[in-house]
Amino acid sequence: MRSKKNNSNYRSSNKEIVKVVSDNLSTNIDFVKNALFNTSDLTIRNIEKNNQKVAVLYIDTIVKSDVIETQLQQIINSPNEGIINILSNKDIKLSTSLDESILALVKGKTIIFTENETTAVFLNTSSFENRAVDEPHNEQVVRGSHDGFVESLEININLVRRRINNPNLVVNYLTLGRESDTTIALVYVVSIANEELVKEVKRRLSYIDVDYVVNIEEFIEDNSFSPFPQMLSTERPDRVAANLMDGRVAVVTDGTPSVLVMPITFFSFYQTPDDYNSRWIIASFFRLMRLLSFIISISLPALYIALVSFHFEIIPIDLVFNVKSSLEYVPFPPLIEALSMQIILELLRESAIRLPSPISQTLGVVGGLVIGTAVVEANLVSNTMLVVVALTAISSFVVPDSEMGTSVRILGFPLMFAASFIGLIGIVFGLVIILIHLCKLESFGSPYFAPFAPFRSKDMKDTIYRLPMWKMNERPKSPLPKKFRKTKNSRGWKNNE
Repeated sequence: MRSKKNNSNYRSSNKEIVKVVSDNLSTNIDFVKNALFNTSDLTIRNIEKNNQKVAVLYIDTIVKSDVIETQLQQIINSPNEGIINILSNKDIKLSTSLDESILALVKGKTIIFTENETTAVFLNTSSFENRAVDEPHNEQVVRGSHDGFVESLEININLVRRRINNPNLVVNYLTLGRESDTTIALVYVVSIANEELVKEVKRRLSYIDVDYVVNIEEFIEDNSFSPFPQMLSTERPDRVAANLMDGRVAVVTDGTPSVLVMPITFFSFYQTPDDYNSRWIIASFFRLMRLLSFIISISLPALYIALVSFHFEIIPIDLVFNVKSSLEYVPFPPLIEALSMQIILELLRESAIRLPSPISQTLGVVGGLVIGTAVVEANLVSNTMLVVVALTAISSFVVPDSEMGTSVRILGFPLMFAASFIGLIGIVFGLVIILIHLCKLESFGSPYFAPFAPFRSKDMKDTIYRLPMWKMNERPKSPLPKKFRKTKNSRGWKNNE
């Protein structure tokens, strides 16, 4: 018969063996040192309390030293009381696991081991530097709040709860990343969000198995090969709060200011907080302009190529001579003109992003003027093509979401090739393929091109235009919320006059 060894320092389970806190102080300290590979910023403070040895361990580069000194002084001044009763730290936790102690240390907590005791005390003393709450530079608004998410998960949750003072707002914490141990938060309003949607988001997140979490969007989106983003990435708390109240779910990741909102529709990318902070007529006008910019940015260069190459007779007679004279000395076909100018534009845009702000502004102005003037005077590009590319670039920058704007510019390239081969017929085929793809695409089981596919007339009130706020008394059906009705009659005062 085999003898079974008993080791009090280990707790066995079916899946793994967990190292537990020993009653020997030296054993615990040695385990922590070895687990952290004797890192130089591990600090060990030894004190004595009521004839018991106490070890205080922390990583000094990620903790608040003044808080630790205050707590140590409290322990020394009260030798006859328990540590839990002495310390005033609001976040005190007890644990019997040394493995959990290691994870707590690298997250900025302070660990207290006591001789002849098998329980460790965790103190929240983390001091990770956070950026000040400020308006996101890529989502600025004229009217409305001017605060934005930062890289701290706690601050981001605070900004959301500040806007939704509702006990039904639920925050579920998950941990991803085998090596990074990144914390993410699943945020939703339990009384509005669809339960199946919440379960589906959790299910997809549970399958993520990576060492380091950089971008979870590609792991959980429905179609990774689609050029269109299927989740809204935003840094604005007011935008997240509004989507949560429509029954959607938000995923907040620690260490990034971008929050993912799902499910989403195509038209959500052309909506901004300004639409709801302005009067409905103004908001509807600018929303129509944004949607028109989508058509211009995706098809204008292709349309110019088709007209010049195949359908010159469509151009008004007054413009024919101007277009013809600008093309007379250009040695390249219109496709090469458009491709070269679009690539130069993307290079200027990318370099402006990477350079410091003062230099990037100079580069954008000087580079655009110099290159534009030089290529026209050298007869490498026609004046008309320069105007077309400029209008296309301006239209693509109108999109409130930068990722959607980039996708639109990319889709313009295959349309240009189609136009250069078979003219307007190629453009029509290309647009039909894009439309079919939009109608087929889904975001967490919700139709991406709703309310047009499938057609929902009631949801049209906040799509290509916006009706007055008191008319939008129902939530959109895309996220399938539990409650469709928002308000009953917000202008009841009008009936009582």
